[in-house]
Amino acid sequence: MAVSSSSLTPRVFNSYSSFECRPDPDFSGAPIGDKPRVASSRRVTASSLYAGGVNSRGLSSLIFRFPPNFVRQLSVKARRNCSNIGVAQIVAASWSNGPTSDSPSSAAAASAQAAAAAATATVNDNVADVKGCIDNSSVQIGGSDSSTTSFLSSDGSITVHAGERLGRGIVTDAITTPVVNTSAYFFKKTQELIDFKEKRHTSFEYGRYGNPTTEVVEEKISALEGAESTLIMASGMCASTVMLMALVPAGGHMVTTTDCYRKTRIFIENFLPKMGISVTVIDPADVDGLEAALNKNKVSLFFTESPTNPFLRCVDIARVSKLCHSKGALVCIDGTFATPLNQKALALGADLVLHSATKFIGGHNDVLAGCISGPEKLITEIRTLHHVLGGTLNPNAAYLIIRGMKTLHLRVQQQNSTALRMAEVLEAHPRVRRVYYPGLPSHPEHEIAKQQMTGFGGVVSFEVDGDLMTTIKFVDALKIPYIAPSFGGCESIVDQPAIMSYWDLSQAERRKYGIEDNLVRFSFGVEDFEDVKADVLQALGTI
Repeated sequence: MAVSSSSLTPRVFNSYSSFECRPDPDFSGAPIGDKPRVASSRRVTASSLYAGGVNSRGLSSLIFRFPPNFVRQLSVKARRNCSNIGVAQIVAASWSNGPTSDSPSSAAAASAQAAAAAATATVNDNVADVKGCIDNSSVQIGGSDSSTTSFLSSDGSITVHAGERLGRGIVTDAITTPVVNTSAYFFKKTQELIDFKEKRHTSFEYGRYGNPTTEVVEEKISALEGAESTLIMASGMCASTVMLMALVPAGGHMVTTTDCYRKTRIFIENFLPKMGISVTVIDPADVDGLEAALNKNKVSLFFTESPTNPFLRCVDIARVSKLCHSKGALVCIDGTFATPLNQKALALGADLVLHSATKFIGGHNDVLAGCISGPEKLITEIRTLHHVLGGTLNPNAAYLIIRGMKTLHLRVQQQNSTALRMAEVLEAHPRVRRVYYPGLPSHPEHEIAKQQMTGFGGVVSFEVDGDLMTTIKFVDALKIPYIAPSFGGCESIVDQPAIMSYWDLSQAERRKYGIEDNLVRFSFGVEDFEDVKADVLQALGTI
């Protein structure tokens, strides 16, 4: 690297009151003065940088040639704050690729390095996030800043940029987030390990404790939910079970609702009692029942889905949150059916919001994941147990979720629209007995849904006018949807809960949960509405 020694004589930079700097570093090696400047509203006052080290001929006479991996050696904030780039250019000038240690330019480089050190100390607010990255040639982990998303008013923009361009922890020029496939992270010296243990150095240490790729997913979901922190795990059930074990103490009490995902019910009813945890189960709309349970027991947690599975019942989140908090109980809402776009459970008063990211968040029927968002204190409690139990999300799966989330707002808009229109079509059809969809006035919690949801989701449940075999005939006649579990993907999916989820129970046992043989759950994908409508109508025509 060649640096003009005359440009780096130790004089006070008095002649210039300020200088402009590019928003991104220039790797061409051409003199700055020979290239057009990019307009910038950010200026670095010379006197605020350092008290010596550059003469009055200014920075335009310097030749900056950035060393390999330079971009990777600075934190995200250092690259994106214009004032930091000014500091970064000076730091870069001190790293010579060519001259030997006794060459004249080496002395100039040493002078620049000293100036850079002084600059770093002075401009502390802007370069605090460099965190010792300058002497490390590996991919660096920088801190993210959730405030960088504050100027975005649209959830759609947040799903595209949050956790990445606006604060990605992996310093890289790639548009897409890299997949960091590693099971462990090394330390250069034992002192660095000690610094990590004493929280002076940033690292993930071990793959079960975190990964740069999965951290991007967590930050993106946090931005979307308006949460302080998010923890992502290997599945939605993993998130549910770890959360319940972390927050409900042995011998404690919790409240849940009748309508919910069956595997969640199995864990609550069959496994929590083994830990001495008792449970009250109420109807989703039974606020009086919730109040009675809170008065009778020392309730640690109220956990419910909203909308629920498969009848899409809705809980008045603001009301139950206020009631629970008055009795010292936490509220966790499983918002999988709603998505973070249609419902903001935390803003409504809930303490935690949980999602099976396998569904709408991933959105492509190709990944398993679960996440839980909320205050840092609560998420830390859950994370501590998660680190013990495992259930870690693979970074390749995290990449698929990042990719899927970039189109989340587009997919959900289409799915909301198709589901509402199809619910209206189904409700008017003579071969359909009943439709369950919160967007319909006939839904028992329609008014609640209108108050707390901006869209009603992409899943519609309905009862065909017939028995088990008639319903099977209808399902088998459909040509577009797949017969499969799950929901929320680009492809439409249909299933009969009596067969898909409850076939191991007798008909009488299924009815205890409201599951009739003619119940159908239809998850609408992103196919054209007219194609889906025609397919459903022709299938109903066969019965």
